[in-house]
Amino acid sequence: MPNPWTGKGNPYTRQEVRDRLKATLDQNKAIIVAGAGTGISAKFIEKGGADMIIIYNSGRFRMAGHGSTAGLMAYGDANAEAMEIGEFEVLPVVQEIPVICGVHGSDPRRRMWHHLLKVKEMGFSGINNFPTHSIVDGQFRQVLEETGMGFDKEVEMVRIASKMELFSIVYVAKPEEAAQMAEAGADAIIAHVGTTVGGSIGVVDASCTMDDAIERTQKIIDAAKAINPDIFFLTHGGPINTPEDVRVILDKTSAHGFVGASSLERMGIEKSLTDLTRSFKSLTIKRKD
Repeated sequence: MPNPWTGKGNPYTRQEVRDRLKATLDQNKAIIVAGAGTGISAKFIEKGGADMIIIYNSGRFRMAGHGSTAGLMAYGDANAEAMEIGEFEVLPVVQEIPVICGVHGSDPRRRMWHHLLKVKEMGFSGINNFPTHSIVDGQFRQVLEETGMGFDKEVEMVRIASKMELFSIVYVAKPEEAAQMAEAGADAIIAHVGTTVGGSIGVVDASCTMDDAIERTQKIIDAAKAINPDIFFLTHGGPINTPEDVRVILDKTSAHGFVGASSLERMGIEKSLTDLTRSFKSLTIKRKD
């Protein structure tokens, strides 16, 4: 059912979100989920036909001209920023599609059950684990795990969200993480293969190849599907940037769709503003003398 107070839009129940995604697949269409860091992005992403919008703090950095990785750094309160973007920018302008809140599940300053109740009360239709420590590796990742700020906190956050009947769509970078999230009750799993290439602030040498992305995505899908075959599987990041790239990975894996943040929001702004400004600057004037 739609919002009981307004008659339309968010919040949707967990089952209602699942039913909407299944309806997309039943039409043989790919599920397209978009990250939004501003209200105007969300407004026109919805107009373009996206199935769902995710709000996370990296969107604010991205739309300020910085790399999305800034969302993983100590440049602000990730949980507070996601809630703020939702309350004052995105939820007021999105008319119909589900809006999901990014939650930094390992934030040690918050009682996660309490924060998730606030997310639900705000009118979000679900949660996403961003910032996520799944894309952190090496010694620093080990330090996070050993000091109680690791990926297991994100898994526990999803477990709590499932008890609250909040839809959950989560990032993972490894098959074992996918299995953990499946066991915790995640509704949708996003195979994160790295920071998106391209544009003014995308990575170059830090990305994997498309073949690597295909292999890693399928391994993640297989690990989670072995536990729960009813999960929705999506792909994200690395060399998967354009609609043509997404076509390739959908053809070569069993993914159901794609999550685009930089590849939708940032790339759209970079190209359209550049081209439009150049069009204006091509104008000439008639000399008056």
